[in-house]
This record gives sequence, C-alpha cells and structure tokens, in this order.
Amino acid sequence: MEAQEGACLVIACGALAREITALRAANGWDGLHLQCLPADLHNRPERIPEAVRDAIAAARGRYQCIFVAYGDCGTGGRLDAVLAAEGVQRLPGAHCYAFYAGEAAFEALAQAEPGTFYVTDFLARHFERLVIEGLGINRHPELAPLYFGNYRRLVFLGQTADPAARAALRDRARQAAARLGLAFEEHHTGYGALQPHLARVLGESLACPS
Repeated sequence: MEAQEGACLVIACGALAREITALRAANGWDGLHLQCLPADLHNRPERIPEAVRDAIAAARGRYQCIFVAYGDCGTGGRLDAVLAAEGVQRLPGAHCYAFYAGEAAFEALAQAEPGTFYVTDFLARHFERLVIEGLGINRHPELAPLYFGNYRRLVFLGQTADPAARAALRDRARQAAARLGLAFEEHHTGYGALQPHLARVLGESLACPS
C-alpha cells in the first residue's frame, strides 16, 4: 500500500492520548495520525516491546514516518532494542515523567527523594483503575505495603493549564497520596518536551519525499 504523503504515525502509550490529541488540534497537525496502545501495559512492561513491534509491523507501507511516544517505561532497554531493529525513534527519557518535567528537573526530583511515586494528569484521573485495581490492592489491601513501602512522597506533575481542571486533578492526586500514605508535592510541567519532539518529527516527515 502506498505511503500517505506527509503523514506520520505516532504509536503512543494510551496515557498520552489526551495530550497528543490536544497538541494535534492546537497546532493544526493534520499529518499526525495517532494509534494508542493500552495504558495498562505499564503494569506489565515486559509486554510493551512486542506490542510496539506489532504496531510498527502493521503500519509499514502505510506511513512514511513512524514515531513511538513511549519512554523506556520499565522495559530495561528492550524497547530500545526493538526500535533500533525497526529504525524507529522514541521520546527521550526513562518515563513520560522525565519528558514532561524535563530531564534536568526530573533528575533533581529523583535525587532529592529516590522514593518518589510520580503521577501525571492521566494517572490522577485513572488512579483507582490502573493502580488500586490494576495491582489488585482493592482485593488484597495487604499488597499496598509491598508495592509502596519504599516510597516516601507522591509528586503530581500536572499538564493542564485550565484552572478548574487543574484544581480537580490536584485533588485527585492528593487523595491518591493520602490513600498510599505518602507526602504530596505538585509541579506544573505543561507538556514539557512532548510538543517540541512531535513538532520535530512532523517537520522531518513533511520535508521527506513521499
């Protein structure tokens, strides 16, 4: 099948769907096509590399540009091995927390308190489903100390600029911290490095001949 001229497929973690869709609309990125993989893959990161490989294989021949909107996301370098074999790039950093906060700021946060659990807008919205239910804590509360016993604080890295939405998400993140018995801290990051990286990828796609 002929590649779509000027189109770039972004294969993304479902946790980034809202943010990438918002950036696409705000910037008029009609050439950005989005395919999201389930966000709950983060509970089984060993499955992420093959899920991404399958998505790339399915898109070959239909897009002249493919980009992966994942960090390493706990795959221990296995995602990078897949992407190197496929000739596909991804977002920088170990997690979405790193490219939202900026690598230097994220490193400072991690060094200040290694026992930090990071929550983005997405995870604040879906904390109960992805964390409490996803890890089975709702059925077995005794698991909570096993998963979170080494954490000391929850850092909420917020994306939305809307004051009302931001306040609501802050409340959810604060409740999540209380649920886990962690200190709460908030940093508003916006989209961080997500926007410039997607803009660069799309610019390169449009510059390439079909």
